[in-house]
Amino acid sequence: MGTRYLEREREHLRHVLPGLEEFLAVTPLDELERPGSKALTAFRAAGGPGLVVPAEHGGRGADLLSAVRVQRAVGSRSPSLAVATTMHHFSVASLAEAAAASGGPEWMLLAAVAHDNLLLASGFAEGTTGQGILSPALTARVEGEGADGKIWLSGAKKPCSLARSMDLLTASVALPGPEGGAPSLAVVLVPADAPGVSVRPFWKSPVLAGAESDEVVLEDVEVPPELVVRTGVTEDGRLDRLQTAGFVWFEALMTASYLGVASALVERVLAVPKAGDAVRAEAATAVHGAVLALEGVARKAADGLHETVLADALACRYTAQLLIGRVAEQCVEALGGMAFLSSGDIACLSSACRALAFHPPARARMATALAEHFTGRPLRIP
Repeated sequence: MGTRYLEREREHLRHVLPGLEEFLAVTPLDELERPGSKALTAFRAAGGPGLVVPAEHGGRGADLLSAVRVQRAVGSRSPSLAVATTMHHFSVASLAEAAAASGGPEWMLLAAVAHDNLLLASGFAEGTTGQGILSPALTARVEGEGADGKIWLSGAKKPCSLARSMDLLTASVALPGPEGGAPSLAVVLVPADAPGVSVRPFWKSPVLAGAESDEVVLEDVEVPPELVVRTGVTEDGRLDRLQTAGFVWFEALMTASYLGVASALVERVLAVPKAGDAVRAEAATAVHGAVLALEGVARKAADGLHETVLADALACRYTAQLLIGRVAEQCVEALGGMAFLSSGDIACLSSACRALAFHPPARARMATALAEHFTGRPLRIP
């Protein structure tokens, strides 16, 4: 488009996932955003599932900063692919954290993800208005006690990105505490082809239709003990190390993805001189400032994924959420009615970038939690 905008991120994408940027750049947006898009096939072919798998387990070993740049580049080409793969990456990053902390069998799953290009969908409480992300969307039936107890899951997750391409579904469930103690949350992994797992149509909007966000239904599905990762999280919302790390990755990568979508609109405005220097400069610098803040959080995360980093990631996410809506409005107006009418791309990008508001936690509730954190109280995810 005749600009240097996004050059760094796209070059990084070409370096870490060879072939993906090249495919996305030549494929029309409407093809990438429709159901059955070939974007996920290209993502697998480029080795995308192993992006954040540690190198010692056969993955690309991308840290949070690298992954943030990848997601911004992907979001600028295909919002659906960025949103869908964020759900995969944060699930994988959580598994990597569990493997590092426990030395348990999680490393074998990580190696399989990298070697076989497996895709992980997320069955957390995503997209349910008023429900906390830690609130289990599935119910568990347990026989026996301890690590050898048998677990069966039932329930439904909707919407669930990657519903039709997933190899494994990750989800949170409440399990009985030891000796009748308070229930604690565990992360379970369910093979997509397990008996009792099915997928139903759900997503009706043309926006983000390529993310495969349909309904995944589980009917008395048995989960092998080796696919259960027990956490120290209780249902009151207080976090352990594993969940804190997962939330940092989720918020950072989802923010990067939607900043990428907004960047695609800015890129189009920069390529149109008649839009005016003032509007172009304001839109570009607003997004660039948010990107710099997000990258600062990613660099800070390299020293440890603790509560303060999560608070910074949440603050960065909500700042970006507010400015993205303003930038999208500026860009659509600057591009003009003829650009809007002559192609569906502008409407697609403008609608997609605003969907950041639909991802948990809810802004009003999280603002209260952050305010409490800044006054010295433990951070809770409402």
